[in-house]
Amino acid sequence: MNRLLLVATAATAVVALTAIGLLMTGGLRSPQVVDISASAPVRSSGVPNIGGPFELVNQAGEPVTDADFAGKKTLIYFGFTYCPDVCPTALQVMSVALEELGDDADAFTPIFVTVDPERDDPETMAAYVEHFGENFVGLTGTPEQIEAAAKAYKVYFRKVEDASSSAGYTMDHSSVVYLMSEDNTFLANFTHETLPDRMAARLRQYL
Repeated sequence: MNRLLLVATAATAVVALTAIGLLMTGGLRSPQVVDISASAPVRSSGVPNIGGPFELVNQAGEPVTDADFAGKKTLIYFGFTYCPDVCPTALQVMSVALEELGDDADAFTPIFVTVDPERDDPETMAAYVEHFGENFVGLTGTPEQIEAAAKAYKVYFRKVEDASSSAGYTMDHSSVVYLMSEDNTFLANFTHETLPDRMAARLRQYL
C-alpha cells in the first residue's frame, strides 16, 4: 500500500499469519488501520456513528439492503478480490474465529464488501467468498453504491496506479472488520492482525 497507510511491523505480520496457518514470503502490505472507538464520530449514546443504510448486490446477482441482514449480528469487511495479502488474511481470521464458535457461529453473518466494483462483479465475488466459508456473503454494486456504503462505515479507499497489475491499478483501503448488532449498530472492530482466538473470544461476549 502507499505511504498514506500505516506500516505494520514485520513481527506482528508473522504472528498474525502464523496464527491462521498462512505462509507468505513477501509479508503483508499494510493498509490504513484505525482505532474506530477513538476516531469516529459518536452518537449521543457514546456509540461510534458507524454503519447505515445501503443498497448493494450479492454474489447471486440479487439486490440487497441492510434490512436483509436485520435480526443477526454481522461481521463486515471492505476490500477487493485482487488484494494480495491483507484482504484474504482478514477474511481468513473471520473464518477461523467463526469456526471456533461452533454452532454459535450461526449468530453472525460474515460479509465482504468490495471497494473495486470495476473488477468484482457478482460472479467474481461468488468464486472468492466461497473459499472462506459457505455462510460468507459477497457484496458489490455500482461505484456510487459502493461509495455510499463505504462512507456509512467510515471506510477509506481509493484507486492507485500499479504497473505490476494487469489492470494497471490497485486499491488502497482501510482494513477494519466491523461487528454490528442485529439493528446495524456498531459493537466492536478488529483488523487483519487480530488473532482468530481473540476475535472468537470477543464474539462470544455478544452471544
